[in-house]
Amino acid sequence: MKRILALVLAAMMLLSMAACAASTPAAADTTASETTETTQAATGVEDGVLTVGMECAYAPYNWTQMDDSNGAVPISNVPGAYANGYDVMIAQKICEANGWQLEIVSSAWDSLCPAVQSGTMDANIAGQSMTADRMQEVDMAGPYYYATIVCVTTKDSPYASAASIADLAGGKCTAQSGTIWYDSCLPQIENAELLAPAETAPAMIMQLQTGAVDFICTDMPTAMGAAAQDDNLVILNFSGTDGDFQFASEAERAENVNIGISVRKGNTVLKDAIDKVLSQIQPAYGRSYPHPAGSLIVCPRLRRGQSKSERRLPRG
Repeated sequence: MKRILALVLAAMMLLSMAACAASTPAAADTTASETTETTQAATGVEDGVLTVGMECAYAPYNWTQMDDSNGAVPISNVPGAYANGYDVMIAQKICEANGWQLEIVSSAWDSLCPAVQSGTMDANIAGQSMTADRMQEVDMAGPYYYATIVCVTTKDSPYASAASIADLAGGKCTAQSGTIWYDSCLPQIENAELLAPAETAPAMIMQLQTGAVDFICTDMPTAMGAAAQDDNLVILNFSGTDGDFQFASEAERAENVNIGISVRKGNTVLKDAIDKVLSQIQPAYGRSYPHPAGSLIVCPRLRRGQSKSERRLPRG
């Protein structure tokens, strides 16, 4: 039942994004024909396959399940495992519009951008914020999602009634490595005891559930997915108040909540092809959906330097 609910809500999210496209069918048809023609010369997709990296452990954006139910896609470097979630649906939408086959590759979070840079991945659709620092390493299409930054604690925590980040002062906390939550947000909390970052979202949530930390910082979709599975968790949302996390400007705040799709620097043909599809879709805001219990599986790390041909499964 939880898996069905996850997919229903994810589909609703995708449908809300498609509202603009539904009102302009002629434009959608044009997009499909034009992108097919344009992307014949696109770097990385000349073989007709879009190789997409994601953690497959970052619900509700993406998760791992052990069957192909509800449109799940095989994970090419994890035999017998399948990826599903909002990112997978977006990848399918892009491939359908361009006539490409979709290959999903599981990768550790910190390996995503290097994999795109080296060409082992064509694109990452993995809940990545469109930060200035990240866009120095890769180009990004989108956004395809806007994600509010929140904290999560437990019901019995002294921080459960916090109304601002000032109320979190002195708390023990963490977030996932390589994220704005760890690098930019948590350091704003006065006298916070910042522990080493978690390698994955599931590991971050586990630290909270086991009492290793008082609270974590993440985005609303991840928080709501976790809270849907554990009713002892409380989401602290300070957005729109003076007690929220601060950024130098509204532009900086926007870049930290805009979720985009990364491609190799200079790969404008692929970026433009993806943007053309996304332009027909209205980016979704911080709504979320739970993921099926047990789907937070930490997938094996991508072997760096491995070529697409070495990783690709035979076509059936």
